[in-house]
Amino acid sequence: MTLRLRLLCSLLLITSPLLVVRSQSLTVMPTDSLIRMDGELTESVWQQANVASDFIQNYPNDTLPAYNRTDVRMTYDRGNLYIAVICFDKDRAKPFIASSLKRDFDWDQNDNFTVYLDPFGDRINGFTFNVTPLGVEREGQLYNGERVASEWDNKWRSAVKVYPDRWQAELMIPLKTIRYRRDTRYFLMNFARHDLKNNQRTAWRRVPVAMRISAMAFADTVHFSTPLPNPGPNVSLIPYVSGRYVDGRNEGGASAFKGGIGFDAKIGITPSLNLDLTVNPDFSQVEADQQVTNLSRFELFYPERRQFFIENQDLFANFGSDRTRPFFSRRIGIARDTSTGVIVQNPLLYGARLSGKVGRDWRVGLLNTQTASQASEGINGQNYTVAVVQRQVLGRSNIGAILVNRQRVGGPADSSQFTRVGGLEYNLQTTSNRWSGKVFYQQAIKPYALADARSHGANLLYTSRNFSLEGAYEYIGKNYFINDIGFVPRTGYWRYRIENNTTFYVKGERAVVSHGSYFGGMLIRNIGGQVTDRSADYGYGLAFRNTAEGYAGYSTGYTYLFFAYDPTNSDGLALPQNTAYRTGGAFAHFATDRRKRLNGSIDVYSGGYFNGENTNLSATAQYRFQPYGTLSIAAEYNNIRLPEPYKSAEYLLLGPRADITFSRKVFLTTFMQFNNQTANVNLNARLQWRYASVSDLFVVYQENYLPGSFASKNRALVLKLSYWLNA
Repeated sequence: MTLRLRLLCSLLLITSPLLVVRSQSLTVMPTDSLIRMDGELTESVWQQANVASDFIQNYPNDTLPAYNRTDVRMTYDRGNLYIAVICFDKDRAKPFIASSLKRDFDWDQNDNFTVYLDPFGDRINGFTFNVTPLGVEREGQLYNGERVASEWDNKWRSAVKVYPDRWQAELMIPLKTIRYRRDTRYFLMNFARHDLKNNQRTAWRRVPVAMRISAMAFADTVHFSTPLPNPGPNVSLIPYVSGRYVDGRNEGGASAFKGGIGFDAKIGITPSLNLDLTVNPDFSQVEADQQVTNLSRFELFYPERRQFFIENQDLFANFGSDRTRPFFSRRIGIARDTSTGVIVQNPLLYGARLSGKVGRDWRVGLLNTQTASQASEGINGQNYTVAVVQRQVLGRSNIGAILVNRQRVGGPADSSQFTRVGGLEYNLQTTSNRWSGKVFYQQAIKPYALADARSHGANLLYTSRNFSLEGAYEYIGKNYFINDIGFVPRTGYWRYRIENNTTFYVKGERAVVSHGSYFGGMLIRNIGGQVTDRSADYGYGLAFRNTAEGYAGYSTGYTYLFFAYDPTNSDGLALPQNTAYRTGGAFAHFATDRRKRLNGSIDVYSGGYFNGENTNLSATAQYRFQPYGTLSIAAEYNNIRLPEPYKSAEYLLLGPRADITFSRKVFLTTFMQFNNQTANVNLNARLQWRYASVSDLFVVYQENYLPGSFASKNRALVLKLSYWLNA
């Protein structure tokens, strides 16, 4: 064999996996006829379209075909992408599993069909659209190759029809809703079906059982026979009006009514680059944060829920790690009243965010917001600017850079004038999805010189069918003070972490689908090298064919208190600083068959807690009255037993909740929480009427009570009306 022939053969062997991945396995033809969104699939285009079928299981056995057949067809015209699906059902006598009729349902709690769509072919970013047999819709943004941000909201339509042997659906996705390159000829796509009543996850293109079914590493090419048309100008205006009545008399405040008016706007600068604007935004419809029993020595993390900060959130929020985030958008819009020292909300005047793709390999993000000045409370306005750039390299990996600036408007030139953070990172994602990880570095800048105001770290994860191993380290400098723009619960330490999962899959139709072991270890040293925290968890778990699951294990820990701390987080006597405590205890978890109308879970830990013991019990119970919603209750009990003279405590957090859907357009969510640690009972009720596409009327009522007498502390009633206008 000649050298040239050998080189050619070697090149074919190396590139063959890429050729398989990029194969044009489904060709889609355009249509110029009208498609009625009725779920009937009677139009001739559906009879002529190519079919994506032969779905393969992702779970519980990724080597077997799907139990129930699924057929998918596609077409498009100048304005929309159309998808038709037929989900055959051999067990129609059994009812579908549906948590409710509420939009943006929980994927793993419902039978549903899902479209995963990557318009740029980078196998990292994209969109997902879901529909249930009851016609309930859900959409989201794909990021990090497999994660879904379901908070994303946009316009599209669907219709579902149910027959004795199947259910079928039509999806109409406006091309303006999808970000894609001009004159594109292909998307990377996968289709998935969650057949919950048979406990199967299946996909058009096989996704290994150890991977999320949303992993775009395994998507295939959908080829359009003609280039997709330019969707044209994409401008949406979403004005709102609101009214808020607040009664705070029982806490020394006044009663007041306040009206509001403002708008959001979405402007497609290019088909793949979007400008979001908000003026005088109102986030009153966002569900209140759930109370938690706080036994932590450090600040707790609460996720962002406000719509303006959601789209392309991964661009801004995923730098660093969960313990060192250079930008945390929930810092925006809060301030400290200088007269009382109380943290209060500070209104946003405006916000602008430019984000999206520039070509195939570049993503950019630019965010700017301005908060109000409130002279009576001694609050200065703050301007926040975040700039991000990301370049895809070496296949699915990328290099990113971020710059964050908080600048006070007005006031003296002192230490609080500004905070700035710059960061660089490399994110690893291999083609096979087996290796992932990141390396990052961040530097903080203040108006005064700071030594050791940096943070850096790395993590690496390997995942195979039966084995996963992750290792990570982080360094947080002692002067890395950025909690006015980012999230860093603690400074001045090195942290090391290792996690291992081993999973064995059971062949045949057995009660147990899989079982395996878990080990996790963590070590923290301060700057001087002293160990301040150490933990190790060992466990073994089972997953059952009926969707039940359980695990049990043992945990050991070591804590060195470098400041005095009360383990009950109340007004008890604090343990002295510079003391060390070793603990150990057993833990267990069990969750019942979630397909049952009545289901639940329980978690328990019993063992050492600083210089005493704690028994922690968490439980949930849920009843699903299909398809109109669920009634549930969650409870957490802590029995902390410390030796004299230290204070023992019993904490109970109890929270009933009702999610009721009167139709696919009207939803009521109500929850109440009793928390004896904070001596508070809170009530939150939110009625949503989606009277038009992405247009809502919200009625929200909130009240806080004293636990014993149920005397009201404060209450608020909010009405908000928004409407989505397309230019």
